[in-house]
Amino acid sequence: MADVHNKETRSYNMSRIKGKNTKPEMLVRRFLHANGFRYRLHVKDLPGKPDIALPKYKTVIFIQGCFWHGHDQCRYYVIPKTKTEWWLNKINGNKTKDSSNIESLKNAGWQVIEIWECELKPKQKSTTLTNLLAYLTQPVIVNII
Repeated sequence: MADVHNKETRSYNMSRIKGKNTKPEMLVRRFLHANGFRYRLHVKDLPGKPDIALPKYKTVIFIQGCFWHGHDQCRYYVIPKTKTEWWLNKINGNKTKDSSNIESLKNAGWQVIEIWECELKPKQKSTTLTNLLAYLTQPVIVNII
């Protein structure tokens, strides 16, 4: 099956896809700021350059696109019918890098939160943001031996 767009149109469409300051990311950032949280963006020193880093809470947040990061069992993760093998390699590579980055962050003592694009759609947005706030404001229990 051939692509429905010519090469120039496809190239233009793909160039418009952003990696930073996406709508889901901006939604979470506005919510955090409105609730008094201050954060750093796309910290280059941390594995995977997390979308949001909250150093005070030693927490990072990744806002993942369901398609680009292969969100299993999600209606927004549909494998393209053209160049299927290439896309599967690309998405599986992203998933592998995500896992590696999350493991490195946890080993360095960071809490990692992943928020999926679909969790910020109108039906789930309120629950997702409420859960995020509850997680960040829960008291931390420290065991001293």
